[in-house]
Amino acid sequence: MNTRESAVRTQIPATVYPVLFALSFSHLLNDTIQSLIPAIYPIVKDSFQLSFSQIGLITLVFQLSSSLLQPIVGMITDNKPYPYALPVGMGFSLTGLVMMALAPSYHWILVSVAFVGAGSSVFHPEASRMAYVASGGRRGLAQSLFQVGGNAGSAIGPLLAALLIAPYGQFNVIWFSFAALTAIVILYRIGRWYKPKSIRNYILRRNNIKAAVQQQLPRRTVVISIVVLLVLIFSKYFYFASLTSYYTFYLIDKFGVSVQTSQIYLFIFLFAVAAGTMIGGPVGDRIGRKYVIWISILGASPFALALPYANLFWTVILSFVIGMIIASAFSAILVYAQELLPGNVGMVSGLFFGFAFGMGGIGSAVLGKLADNQGIDYVYQMCSFLPLIGIVAALLPNLKKAEVGK
Repeated sequence: MNTRESAVRTQIPATVYPVLFALSFSHLLNDTIQSLIPAIYPIVKDSFQLSFSQIGLITLVFQLSSSLLQPIVGMITDNKPYPYALPVGMGFSLTGLVMMALAPSYHWILVSVAFVGAGSSVFHPEASRMAYVASGGRRGLAQSLFQVGGNAGSAIGPLLAALLIAPYGQFNVIWFSFAALTAIVILYRIGRWYKPKSIRNYILRRNNIKAAVQQQLPRRTVVISIVVLLVLIFSKYFYFASLTSYYTFYLIDKFGVSVQTSQIYLFIFLFAVAAGTMIGGPVGDRIGRKYVIWISILGASPFALALPYANLFWTVILSFVIGMIIASAFSAILVYAQELLPGNVGMVSGLFFGFAFGMGGIGSAVLGKLADNQGIDYVYQMCSFLPLIGIVAALLPNLKKAEVGK
């Protein structure tokens, strides 16, 4: 170990688990709120007589509002932290929830999901930065803890919607405002931890130290690697759009299950996503993130190809396996990108969260139009080939030896 690496290890504090768990729980609450949007699609589709294309437009508006601002927020906070940005952002989500519960028309639904998306665009890059600061060098673990909260929230949302919204109607969305209020309180307290000048100085100092000892890769290699990672994000989230936005419709249309039953199956799939997320980060810390990225996307392809031809029982099993395998990629992809561009944690987090959300929104809109024209079965047959794009992970350089402070 050289002198500079020893200096890094002595200056990086221990992992701050209370902050990581608080961020994870806040992510759970944030993504529970977000997951209500696809969970209420069957309700608003009947209430407002919507087509699949209009359903896809709801997702597009939400995903674009939650993605376009994220890189900008990340770049701003790279230069100057805003400790209380998170509770302010959650206030936007709270406003959107109330509007969604009271929305009298389709257009008001679009406005309400835009507010929820704006709150998300503030939350993800800055909360991801706080997880980075609290990681104590265990960046994969920290991102996985942070991400698993969000994926757990995405899984819980449809289940709660099945219990509290589907039987009683759209207005019951209002009860989830308590989740937003709880998150605001928690995020305010995290902001108090994050605020001191020593934390801000630590961020700058650690980025400078990291940049000094980071294995220097050629600029061309870095650019190609970022493009490859974005292609993998496209593959992952375009495919996920078919499973998050249209899984309930697919089960209802193909197997004749009820709305409530379809939402329970959606919960099972999203639970698998949460479990897979928790696995990917720590494994990447140990064996190298490139291998986790490679396995997690390309490895899901056999199961994805079989899914459109399975019966109900095997559809549930296959979707569970697919969710667990593919979900292990995101934490590894995000930390890998942060290591490619040290000192730009907020910008990288915003870029990748924003691109992921954007691809999910565009995917939902495109697949909704395709479902209207060709049928929901065709959507699943076509999307089953997307995980094969994971083969481009072979182009990524191995950064395992360059990782510091693990």
